[in-house]
Amino acid sequence: MVTRRLVLRPPRDSDLDTLVALYADPAVTRFCAAATPHGRAATQVQLKAWTDHWQRHGFGHWAIAERDDPETLIGFGGLMHRSVAGHTGLYLYYRITPQAWGRGLASEMALHAFDQAFEQRHEAAVVAAVLPNNAPTRKTLEGLGLRLKGTLADAGCAAALLYELTAERWASLPRAEPEAIAFAA
Repeated sequence: MVTRRLVLRPPRDSDLDTLVALYADPAVTRFCAAATPHGRAATQVQLKAWTDHWQRHGFGHWAIAERDDPETLIGFGGLMHRSVAGHTGLYLYYRITPQAWGRGLASEMALHAFDQAFEQRHEAAVVAAVLPNNAPTRKTLEGLGLRLKGTLADAGCAAALLYELTAERWASLPRAEPEAIAFAA
């Protein structure tokens, strides 16, 4: 799949080294390192879960590259059915390399994911979990139209905020270019 600036494809086993390196970056994991797989074996288990989700559901997290360099991955993200701290839903997730932060690329990927969820799959809602101190991600989620729904008691690293975007709200939102969000490392 291709957006204005991104190439989105299902993850492959060959993406493992890139994912391990992404998770090893303390800037990437600073808000929730405890919920991030540590080491090659744990990361491989997560990557397998992602590819299994694709096989079962026909969608999931993507490997993300920029269109002008489609062979170099800048991160991973998308939607998956998950249960986080007892709340089951269709969750938005993304982890992007710091070199790509602040340009609206995560938002561009998320908008494409929402289009799939609501326009093609006719899902009722998409949710995202974020720690309260992760201001850049909260601003990104709010800019995308997600609204604070509540809290999750234990999201793997600490109490998290639960954001939601319903199909009804999605239908009412104007379609615009993603806003770049400053995200200092």
